[in-house]
Amino acid sequence: MRALERAGAEVELTADRTTAENAGGLVVPGVGAFAACMAGLRAVDGPRLIGRRLAGGRPVLGICVGMQVLFERGVEHGVETNGCDEWPGVVERLHAPVVPHMGWNTVEVAEGSVLFAGVEGERFYFVHSYGVLSPDDGAADGETTATHGRSTFTAAVERGALIATQFHPEKSGDAGLHLLENRGRSLG
Repeated sequence: MRALERAGAEVELTADRTTAENAGGLVVPGVGAFAACMAGLRAVDGPRLIGRRLAGGRPVLGICVGMQVLFERGVEHGVETNGCDEWPGVVERLHAPVVPHMGWNTVEVAEGSVLFAGVEGERFYFVHSYGVLSPDDGAADGETTATHGRSTFTAAVERGALIATQFHPEKSGDAGLHLLENRGRSLG
């Protein structure tokens, strides 16, 4: 909340469905496991709310597991869970000698990115063991990637009103703040 406020947003933490539906923007945060996050979202009809907002061109920002649940599905500890299916891809364990991927990393910014304008060469703070692994033929349009170990994974997605990051912009210092400010500017 504080990072969004520093970026100039008016922020209200709410569990009220009407308030969330009518908000200028919606943040889908995430901590923990994919299945638990989806269970929490389903308990409040979150996937439908997210889908309706995006269908109407209303902004949604996903962060960390909040980004992951926007994909088709996740596979953690042998459990497959359907996600919100707003972006194609499967969340799975990273292939790296050290997991979780914890710390600062650079990203390979998608061509034409509005989100990363002015911070293309910066490092961002990651804490995760799972991600959407990029196929051998490269990232999809609108996907910014990063690499950890043998895994190249989706670090951020941008598609219209949907913007999401695997990393934590709120923990990424000035670069993360600039990114959040870019998100605000991209909404007009």
